[in-house]
Amino acid sequence: MTSALPDDGRSEIHRIATQQAPAAIGPYSQGSTFKDLVFASGQLPLRADGSLVEGTVAEQTKQSIANLAAVLQAGGASLATVIKTTVFVKDLSTFAEMNQAYAECFGAVAPARSTVEVARLPRDVLVEIEAIAHRVEA
Repeated sequence: MTSALPDDGRSEIHRIATQQAPAAIGPYSQGSTFKDLVFASGQLPLRADGSLVEGTVAEQTKQSIANLAAVLQAGGASLATVIKTTVFVKDLSTFAEMNQAYAECFGAVAPARSTVEVARLPRDVLVEIEAIAHRVEA
């Protein structure tokens, strides 16, 4: 489900809000659409109810991607239409484990990707993933 920006009704930007993914934990939207693009905000390994998925970077990666899938679907896209992702990891030494889980989720789709090690992530998670996708339904 998308909701329009509070404006004069002519904007092509719409905010995404879905209960199938955790709510934003700050002053931002789960995602936005603009024309035929869907921008999913960084997704943490939280369940839809906001509880944290504890465990390995692989387990957290899979939950973050499940959340991405929910946000993308609410915006009219899917994992299959992802153009670009950015993966933020707390420890680059976990790259291989994260990469294996990521590959399992995306399969042969293999969008363009950047992976960046960061000092700290919200809720002290191990991974956060954002995406840009092509919108397949208007």
